[in-house]
Amino acid sequence: MTKSSLIWLLATFLLTTVSHAEAQQQAKVPKLGWLGARSPGPGSGAELFRREFSTLGYVEGKNIAIEYRYSDNRPDRFPALADELVGLKVDVLLTPNISAGLVLKNATGTIPIVFVISADPIAAGLVDSLARPGGNITGFTTITVELAGKRLELLKETIPKLSRVAVLWNPQDPGSTAEWRESQLAARELALQLYSMEVSSADKYEGAFKEATKARSAALAVTQSALTLSYRKQIADLTTKNRLPAIYPRGDFVDSGGLMYYGAD
Repeated sequence: MTKSSLIWLLATFLLTTVSHAEAQQQAKVPKLGWLGARSPGPGSGAELFRREFSTLGYVEGKNIAIEYRYSDNRPDRFPALADELVGLKVDVLLTPNISAGLVLKNATGTIPIVFVISADPIAAGLVDSLARPGGNITGFTTITVELAGKRLELLKETIPKLSRVAVLWNPQDPGSTAEWRESQLAARELALQLYSMEVSSADKYEGAFKEATKARSAALAVTQSALTLSYRKQIADLTTKNRLPAIYPRGDFVDSGGLMYYGAD
């Protein structure tokens, strides 16, 4: 997956919308709906999207409007937020979250939906197949789940005598849960014992790290979820505090102080 691929896909949707709008009403401005788990910060997906989309001539507030909705890392809020966006009659819906993608799919069968996720979109129930997604939904995956085993392999290469690894995962996130399952399969091949760090809220991180070190975990593999992305600095700091070498699914974890990552660019 490349960043430009996503931008061009959305551009295709909007160019069609613009052409249709110009034929009907010159003044109509295409409207995009963004549904995410966390409010945008420096280097966030929403910020990068706005910047890259503007290079194609789409400037927010000028010739395109974007409606943002965020759940504040509470998946239970997605249905109401999705209904809001559908009610606004946006031309395209975009989400970087699996749970939000599933909610949007249930919320509308007509508005085009574009997702950018880390897990398998077929297993997640978003699409029928990669070649023929079906319905009104399409998008990209960064195949984070399939790379979970490779991250464990790289940890073992980095720490040759490694035998016990903690895996930080969120049971409320389908992609993170899939990475945990994939990690268990890979661990058998690598003769590694896994310790489950099951965390679904940020206030549990401190205690989870203490328990992992008590369980004699010698390293950490972090799965990707909206929660871990939101608190990547805290996670990186805790790995340092507890002297746990860690591997992450994205480069911004390393930018926040993490040791290394292996994942899609």
